[in-house]
Amino acid sequence: MKGNTTVEGLIPDVNKATAGSTVSQQPSAEKRKARPSLISIIVKGLWKENPGLCQLLGMCPLLAVTTSAASALGLGIATTLVIVISSFIISLLRAFILKEVRIPIYVLLIAAIVTVVCFEVEAYYPQLYQQLGIYLALIVTNCIIMGRAEAFAGRNGPLAAAVDALSCGIGFSVVLFVLGSLREILGSGTFFVGASELLGSWAQNLEMTVLSSDQTYLIAILPPGGFFLLALLIALKNALDNRAHNKAERRLRIRSMRV
Repeated sequence: MKGNTTVEGLIPDVNKATAGSTVSQQPSAEKRKARPSLISIIVKGLWKENPGLCQLLGMCPLLAVTTSAASALGLGIATTLVIVISSFIISLLRAFILKEVRIPIYVLLIAAIVTVVCFEVEAYYPQLYQQLGIYLALIVTNCIIMGRAEAFAGRNGPLAAAVDALSCGIGFSVVLFVLGSLREILGSGTFFVGASELLGSWAQNLEMTVLSSDQTYLIAILPPGGFFLLALLIALKNALDNRAHNKAERRLRIRSMRV
C-alpha cells in the first residue's frame, strides 16, 4: 500500500512538472512567432510606418532643408547612414547596456557618429555642408534615430535592426527628395541643381530648368509651402492606403459570397 501511495503521489507531481514545462515553452514559441520577417520590416519602414508620412518624425529638417532636391538628398543620405550605424551598434551592445542609463548611452553614441559624418561632409562636400548648415549637426536630436534605437534596435538582433534602420532611412530620404524636388521645381523652376557636387560630374546631366522665372511660386520654397506640399503627400498616401483597403474588403466579400 505504501508503494502504491508513493507512486500515486508522484504522478501528480510529474504531471505538474510536465504542465509547467509546457507553459514555459509557450512564451518562447510565441516570441519566435512574434518576430517580424525582414520583408515586413522593409515594407513598414518604406510605406506602412514611413517616418515622414506616418509617424511625422524629423519635421524640422524635413521642412527646412527641402528647398532643393540636392540638399534634401544629401541630408537623407547622412541621416540614413547615422541610423544604420547607430542601430547596428546598439543592437550588438544591447545585452551590456543597463536599462536605467540606456538613453544617455544612445545619445552619446549617436552624437559620436554624427560628429564623424559632419567632418566627412565638411571635408568632401563643403558646399553641401554650407547648405545644410546646423541641420546636419541636429541629426543627433532627430526623433527617428532615437525612436528606432529605443523601439527596435534595443530589442532585436543586429541584422533585423540594420534592415529596419535602412528601410526607415530610405523611406525618410525618399520623402525628403520628393518634397525637395516639388519645392525646387515650383519655387525656383529648376530640378536637381547641385547634383554634380553631391554625386559627381556624371550627375550634371540631371540638372535642368523646368519652369521659367515668371512661372514659379515663391511660397513653395517658404515654410508655408513646405507644410502645404507635405500635407498633400500625406493625403495622397492615405488615399492610396484607403483604396487598397477597400479593394481587399471587396475581394473578401466576393469570396464569402461564392462560398
